[in-house]
Amino acid sequence: MAKESFISSSIGRKVIVGLTGLFLISFLLVHVGINATILLNDGGETFNTAAHFMSHNWVIRVMEIGLLAGLIAHVVMTLKLHFENKAKRPVGYAVIDGKANSKWYSRSMAVLGTLLLIFLVIHMADFWLHTKKSIYITGEEENPFEEVKRALTNPIVLIIYIGGFIALGYHLLHGFPSAFQSLGLNHKKYTPIIKALGTAYSIIVPGLFAVIALALFFGLVQ
Repeated sequence: MAKESFISSSIGRKVIVGLTGLFLISFLLVHVGINATILLNDGGETFNTAAHFMSHNWVIRVMEIGLLAGLIAHVVMTLKLHFENKAKRPVGYAVIDGKANSKWYSRSMAVLGTLLLIFLVIHMADFWLHTKKSIYITGEEENPFEEVKRALTNPIVLIIYIGGFIALGYHLLHGFPSAFQSLGLNHKKYTPIIKALGTAYSIIVPGLFAVIALALFFGLVQ
C-alpha cells in the first residue's frame, strides 16, 4: 500500500484548513480597515487612494495570487473533510443529539461556507472583475468609491450583502477558534482567550462591513 502523503491525510488537510483560515482572517482585517475609510466621509478620497494602491502595487498583485490560491485550498480541503467525516460517521450516530454538545452554526459550517462562496462570487463580479477589466483591458479611470456607492444604493444588492455579512459572522464564530485548534494550538490557559478574541472578531468585522453598507444605502456617507 502506498504511503499516504501529508496533504492527502486527514491531519494534513486540517492543517491546511487552519493555515488558510488564519490567512483569510488576516486578509479580512486589512479589507475591512480599507473599507472603513469610507466612513471618513471625505468623498471617498482616502478609500480611492487605498484601493488604487492595493490594485496597482505589484507586490500586492503577487500576494493576490496567493490569496486566491489560499481561498481555493481552504474551500476544497474544508469540503473534503466535511464529506469524509460524513461518510465515516456510523448510521447509529444519527440518534445522538448533536445539539447537546455544539452550536447550530458549528454543525452548519458547510452550509455557511457555501453561502459565503456564493456571496464572494457576487462580490468579485461586482468589484474585483471590474477593477481588473479597467487595469488590463479598457484602461478606463477607476473610481472605486462611486462603484461601491452605486451598488449599495440598490436595496436588492444591500440585502444580499447584509446576508453575506451575517453568514460571515457565524462562519467566523466557529472558524476562528477552529483554525487554531486545527493547528494543534490548544491550551487550557490560551484557548479561552482565543475563543473570546474570535467572538469579538466575528461580531466587529462583519458588523463594520454591514455598517459601511448601511451608511452608503441611507446616504449617510457622500
